Amino acid sequence: MIAHMLSQKETVAVFVGLFFGIASRLYLLRTDYRQYPTYPHGKIIHVSLGVIAAGLGSVAVPALLDKNYTAVTFLTVAAQQFRDVRNMERQSLMQVDQMELVPRGVSYIEGIAMVFEGRNYLVIFTSMMASLFTLLFAWYWGAVAGLAAVGVSIYFKTGKNMTHIADIRISEVRLDGPNLYVGDIYIMNVGLESDRELIARQGVGLLAVPKNPDARVTLANLGQRQAILHDISTVLGVYRDTGEPALMPMAKLHLDSGTLGIFVLPQVKDAQKAAAALKRVPVLESAIRMPTESAAGPHKEA
Repeated sequence: MIAHMLSQKETVAVFVGLFFGIASRLYLLRTDYRQYPTYPHGKIIHVSLGVIAAGLGSVAVPALLDKNYTAVTFLTVAAQQFRDVRNMERQSLMQVDQMELVPRGVSYIEGIAMVFEGRNYLVIFTSMMASLFTLLFAWYWGAVAGLAAVGVSIYFKTGKNMTHIADIRISEVRLDGPNLYVGDIYIMNVGLESDRELIARQGVGLLAVPKNPDARVTLANLGQRQAILHDISTVLGVYRDTGEPALMPMAKLHLDSGTLGIFVLPQVKDAQKAAAALKRVPVLESAIRMPTESAAGPHKEA
């Protein structure tokens, strides 16, 4: 039986591609401090979609080599289905975001939805590579190609975080009458004495100093700022309840230097942990700007 299966290279190619495609999706799928995807049902949905993607990728190669070009049609249909997955994730997260004390923001939600769509394409790529090399050479070369493709998927798993674009520093939270400052960056006006006392006791201040002109523009993006506030509040909690706008975490720019001042009210006041959480915040793809690449950008000769 085993010898018969090994003689059927197409069958072996499909199974090898399916195995590495599913393995790739399982490795890429995890629930971290952001608690998304949820467990268990969110994971069940995405594992099921990963199995479908792996099956499509592993079957497409033998079909195309047999000149069955309708396989391209199935891949096109799959692409449409994964775009629907992106829309589903976007809509779900936007509904949930209305219940957050510190929302993710539209840019962060769009980034998460894009990731879930893109990872299904990485699964298809992995299963296709494993299936192709199994058909052209042997099953063990398919395994090598599958492992290499999983490595590529891992490389594209995550993008940059805040440490790539900014130097993170802890700063003093200062109240000058009703005016709240982080370092020398003005944050907001706090009217109630009780709120000022709570901020003085519980507030933590951080500075994100941009490393270059591109990073300066990225930090100015409102979506990136909201992602920073949400992630820090998710990791450390937030010391506020509904109907308390004076206790909302905020991030404001120093307009001359481009430094971002970040004010948060964590459940446990620990500036070191807050700085560590800030370093892990992802840089949103929709927030990245590179004005230095333009002919009219900074540091370009006229």
